[in-house]
Amino acid sequence: MISTSRVFPMPRDIETRLFINGSFVPSCRRETFAVINPATEQEVARVYEADASDVDLAVDAAEAAFPAWSDLGGFERARFFYRLADALELANSDLAALEAISMGRPVGQYTTGEAINGAALLRYYAGKCTDVQGDSSLQTSGFVNVVLRQPFGVCAGITPWNAPITMMLFKIAGACVCGNTIICKSSEKAPLTALYLAKLIKQAGFPPGVINILSGKGTPCGDALARHPRIRKISLTGSINAGRAVKKAAAESNLKNVSLELGGKSPLIIFEDADLDKAIPAAARSIISNTGQVCIASSRLLVQSSILKTFSTRLVAEIEATGYNPESSQGNPLSPETLRGPQADLKQYDSIIGFLQESKAAGHEVLTGGGRDTRHGKKGFFVQPTLILNPGDQSRISREEIFGPVQVLATFQTEEDAIRRSIDSEYGLYASVYTRDLSRAWRVVKAFESGIVGVNSTSPFTTFDMPFGGWKMSGDGFELGKHMLDQWTQLKTVYFGL
Repeated sequence: MISTSRVFPMPRDIETRLFINGSFVPSCRRETFAVINPATEQEVARVYEADASDVDLAVDAAEAAFPAWSDLGGFERARFFYRLADALELANSDLAALEAISMGRPVGQYTTGEAINGAALLRYYAGKCTDVQGDSSLQTSGFVNVVLRQPFGVCAGITPWNAPITMMLFKIAGACVCGNTIICKSSEKAPLTALYLAKLIKQAGFPPGVINILSGKGTPCGDALARHPRIRKISLTGSINAGRAVKKAAAESNLKNVSLELGGKSPLIIFEDADLDKAIPAAARSIISNTGQVCIASSRLLVQSSILKTFSTRLVAEIEATGYNPESSQGNPLSPETLRGPQADLKQYDSIIGFLQESKAAGHEVLTGGGRDTRHGKKGFFVQPTLILNPGDQSRISREEIFGPVQVLATFQTEEDAIRRSIDSEYGLYASVYTRDLSRAWRVVKAFESGIVGVNSTSPFTTFDMPFGGWKMSGDGFELGKHMLDQWTQLKTVYFGL
């Protein structure tokens, strides 16, 4: 049974319409889909579902808004983002409640403020509005040669359900500070915070059509965005399968620019000289955070064999101490006491349980967890935090992204062995190492095949001023930092004869 004591209040009105051209409108076909609370398995809202017709309307609006928006000076564009940041900060409680009932993220994780972090992100991006700059050269006699950096025009963003606000702000802010206009599609699993964000965008005074937000599924809505001939650029954060689908659709239509941030199976190497007082809590936090539904989660641990017993015993204790909710909360994501929510929906839950059943059937040693978390009754998609010892590097549970609170723990003998096994993966998003040996740390950093690396730190730690993105099948293109300007602009070379 889910506790209802000491819970966050819900916003008075839950917006369910699409946001096109500065107005909230029902979808063209008036069809809706259900949003299910994963803690109670009850319907909390029905949201209008966008299809290709709605995409066309959004493109019309974004196209009409582009000339005036792109013509604004950087300082003028920045003012809108500062206003949006202020509004977002004040909306923290409402956004926390909406995310709790739609994808199960505990409101306690908003104590430091997901929306507050989002506001900081917007202020950082606002400061980049005047950094969209080109280059010049005087190295050709009789010419002044210039490189201009200009926006694409109408862009699209497709965002995931595990961090709905943060990922949508990545797309919106990145595109619009550079002078683009954008259509963003939220995940059908967590559309409510995106629509609340649309209210704040309207409140901040953004011109109609600059930012449009659609609720819809990969097909038909996402596919229509990827194929649309008047969309010049699309950015997706999601699964490898979704990335393939978007690239294929873009290639079959107008060959629009595509950037992808996809999955991960992130390695964390612990050497025998590591500070275990820091490494163990960090390893546990990385897989427990957001119930393991984080693309950069450290789901593959490689621990030097000489410290296995000490490390594994202490890690199990840490997971069991921090990965379960107090009885008083009953796992209710709306309770400030809840530490860890359910998986986002039945599909995610079934997938994770399937991995665990397969692992146990193969005879793998489960050090803790391994199944459904029954502490919250029969309802809700709750999974125990799980640690599996030495399942084999080629096992499915060691190689595939599980997107849940499941870590595998393997041992290694030498530095060379640890490096070789850490990079034996199709993924390359985040990798980490704990060691006191500075030279070894740099050797490992250079050898890692990942876009993000932590030394004596690990996920979910990232910062706004550093690029975020992956290598190999974890994607291409980077968000955040000054490098995001490259992703949302295109170059124009100008030869100016004197």
